[in-house]
Amino acid sequence: MQNKRIALDVMGGDHAPDQIVRGALQACARDGKWKLSPERIVLVGDEAIVRGRLAHFGGDPGFVLQHASQVVGMAESPSSALRGKPDSSIAVSVGAVKKGAAGALVSMGNTGAVVGAATLGLGTLAGVRRPAIAVTLSLTGKPVTLLDMGANKEAKPQDLVQFAAMGSVYMRDCLGVESPRVGILNIGGEASKGPDVLKEAHQLLSDPSSKLNFVGNIEGNSIFASAADVVVTDGFTGNVVLKLMEGFSSFLLHLVLAELKAHQVDWSAQALGTIQKRIDYAEYGGALLLGVNGVVIKGHGRSDANAVANALGFAARALDANVNEHIVRGLE
Repeated sequence: MQNKRIALDVMGGDHAPDQIVRGALQACARDGKWKLSPERIVLVGDEAIVRGRLAHFGGDPGFVLQHASQVVGMAESPSSALRGKPDSSIAVSVGAVKKGAAGALVSMGNTGAVVGAATLGLGTLAGVRRPAIAVTLSLTGKPVTLLDMGANKEAKPQDLVQFAAMGSVYMRDCLGVESPRVGILNIGGEASKGPDVLKEAHQLLSDPSSKLNFVGNIEGNSIFASAADVVVTDGFTGNVVLKLMEGFSSFLLHLVLAELKAHQVDWSAQALGTIQKRIDYAEYGGALLLGVNGVVIKGHGRSDANAVANALGFAARALDANVNEHIVRGLE
C-alpha cells in the first residue's frame, strides 16, 4: 500500500525556511482549507533550524522530522548539486519517497534539481517514456492543464500522446473533469500545420482506437478561450509559454493600475490581484511532475505560506486519488 505521507523540502525556495514552515502549519490548521493531519507531513531540512522555526511560530503540532545537512541553492547547477550534495533536502525528500517513507514530495526549490533527482531517484511509471511537468491554471474560471512545461526540451510524437493521456487522467481524477478535451498547441488548427512531430502526434491522437477526447490543434490564443482542458506541447515551448503568461499578466496589471491612478480612478491593487491569481499555478499548489514513480509537486520558488499549504493539499489529493495507478492503467 502506498504511503500517504508527504515529504516537504523545508530548505527550498526564495522564502525558505519561514514560509515553508508556516505553510505546513497552515495546511494542518483545523479551521483551514486542507485540515491535513500533522503526522502526514515529513519536514525535511536542517533539524535544528526546523525546530527553531516551529518554536518561533507556536510549536510543533506533531510533524515527522527528517534531517538533511545540505541545501541546493536556487541558482545552483542542478547536475553539480545532484553529484555534490547527496544529503540535500531535495535528495533526502526524494529518498523518503524511494524508500517508502513517503508517497509524495513537495519542494519550492531548484526546479532542475527537483526534476533531475526525482526522475533519476524514483524512475518512471511502467510504460512512461518521459515524465512531464503539468501546470494547471484557472484562466476562465475552470481549470486548464498544460504539459510539458519544462521537463523535456524536445518531444517525440509518442511522448506527446503520453502527455495527453497522463494529463487527462490527472484532470479526471484530481480535478473532476469527466471527459477532458485534449488539444495540441500549434500554429494553426489544421491537421497539416506545424512540424512533423506535431503532425504525427495529431494522427496518433485522431486514431479511432484512442480513448482520449481529442479536439485537434489549438493556437496559443485559444488557451484563453477554454478550447481544451489539456494542452500538450514540448517542454521548451511550454516553458516559454508559461513564463510569457506570468510576465505579461504582471506587466498588464501594473500598466492598468498606473492608468487608473493617472485618471484618479480609485480601484485597489488587491482587486486586480484576484485577477492575477487566475494565471498563477500556485493557486493549484504548484506543478505536478507526471510520470515518475511517486507524486512530485514543484512549487514556484517565490511561494508564500498559502502556496505551500495548497501544494501540500494538492499532493494529498493526488495520493488519495491514486493518480499514478490510474496513469499506468490508462497507458496500458
